[in-house]
Amino acid sequence: MNQVTEIFEKLTSINLENIEWTDGLEIIILAILIYYVLLWIKTTRAWSLVKGFAVIFVFLLFAVFLNLDTILWLAGNVFDIGVIALVIVFQPELRKALEELGQKNILADILTLDASKEKENDFNARTIDAIVKACVEMSKVKTGALIVIENNVPLGEYERTGITMDALVSSQLLLNIFEHNTPLHDGAIIVRGNRIVSATCYLPLSDNMALSKELGTRHRAAVGISEVSDAMTVVVSEETGAISITQYSEIKRNVTVETLREQLSALQNKTTEGKRFRLWKGREKDEAKTDR
Repeated sequence: MNQVTEIFEKLTSINLENIEWTDGLEIIILAILIYYVLLWIKTTRAWSLVKGFAVIFVFLLFAVFLNLDTILWLAGNVFDIGVIALVIVFQPELRKALEELGQKNILADILTLDASKEKENDFNARTIDAIVKACVEMSKVKTGALIVIENNVPLGEYERTGITMDALVSSQLLLNIFEHNTPLHDGAIIVRGNRIVSATCYLPLSDNMALSKELGTRHRAAVGISEVSDAMTVVVSEETGAISITQYSEIKRNVTVETLREQLSALQNKTTEGKRFRLWKGREKDEAKTDR
């Protein structure tokens, strides 16, 4: 890991007098590139891996400062193989990212600020009422449904497998989507905040042998998405009309309307607490600036 040490030495020996306008241009280009890479990563499962790599990187920094030669030697030998392995593992995502690169208006994406976007994306009580009401109605007539509610882990790669939508969640819309013999009734819908972002989505099927043989493809898909993300999925059985909930690789079958509402409300509270924490941090920074 002599390269890491050399980087630190170069950073400490930078002479500002030698910086030219081309260096500033390079910084801008690299900043835009890093921005789009991070934006792409956040819409895939790679985001969780990036956070893990960040922890490893911090650990390697400590190893550099403490001169842990054995650890640095191992890291240096693994690094070359690791880059090739990452390219192979994320080959589909990389290809998709390159395809989307030419379709984006870079300046518009960077300069556009939508202040109302976060407010529109709130998972609120009206959304909960709509989901509960629709599930109850579909349960009565045994209409199958698969509703995936995105939490912290982005579901962009599964969202792209379906038909793009941008509609407020309502009980009437949910009933129309999952009605028999309609174009959108097959597959899952993905809910982000209070909006349906995609329909007819393909989800990964769980290969957990401990699941009951009574569970069909719809329930196995619900368990499968809960194994690769922290999303909550609501399932309405087409055979029995029973309502089930999956999250964190677990399935709760035959839940009551009260339980369904409680679980959705708990998900709403987690989202609200996270936003309050971010607002508190922002308010704290503003107060610190005011004190100065």
